[in-house]
Amino acid sequence: MDKANRTPIIAGNWKMNLGRAEAKALIEELRPLVENALCGVALCVPFTDLDTAVAAASGTNLIVGAQNCHWAASGAFTGEISASMLTEIGTSLCIVGHSERRQYFGETDETVNRRLHAVLDAGMLCIVCVGETLAERESGQTFDVIRRQVTGALKDVTVQEMRRIVFAYEPVWAIGTGKTATAAEAQEVCAFLRTLVRGIYGRTVAQFVRIQYGGSMNAKNAAELLAQPDIDGGLIGGASLKAKDFAEIVAAASR
Repeated sequence: MDKANRTPIIAGNWKMNLGRAEAKALIEELRPLVENALCGVALCVPFTDLDTAVAAASGTNLIVGAQNCHWAASGAFTGEISASMLTEIGTSLCIVGHSERRQYFGETDETVNRRLHAVLDAGMLCIVCVGETLAERESGQTFDVIRRQVTGALKDVTVQEMRRIVFAYEPVWAIGTGKTATAAEAQEVCAFLRTLVRGIYGRTVAQFVRIQYGGSMNAKNAAELLAQPDIDGGLIGGASLKAKDFAEIVAAASR
């Protein structure tokens, strides 16, 4: 019953792919395929594609998002982008804490929290990524890792701000590997994540917070994953670069 009251959200994470012309072409192909979607549809594109994506998505149901931002409003942070710079372009969503940011760029639970506050302060929706590595799963640390990442990310976040937070559970061992957590495995962790939110904010917040699955979700496995009671969408990598595949996932979330 609670799931029926949460609008699923499917977000494509293009990662470091597609130039401006390619971005425009993909969005133009995608628009008619998802125009009747009964779920949220977001595209998180490289910084250099943002203005192109915002223009191409104008007047549609597509939400344009960024893949990261800095926690400071301005300053001596060469190569970084602030949340206000994103909203000035027309961006309305931002991912923080993606496993690739944690793995390759030294992201920590503290910096995830700081970036999250920057996104919220700018008035955007935020997708907060959490997930365990293969070594952590095999050593039985999955729940400890999720607990640490969730509580760290939510430090000083208010009940009201929780309305603009979406969690994405992304088992690191299933990202870009072709491996996918079984529907039962994904559900188990997403249910645990919701329990953590309930412990911090209470039952009402836990009922409305949306939790995506983000580990090689594709057109073939989306329906089974999205049917789980605590999975409210997907953070889609490779499949989001193909309009028809992405549209099939959106269709699965709309049913």
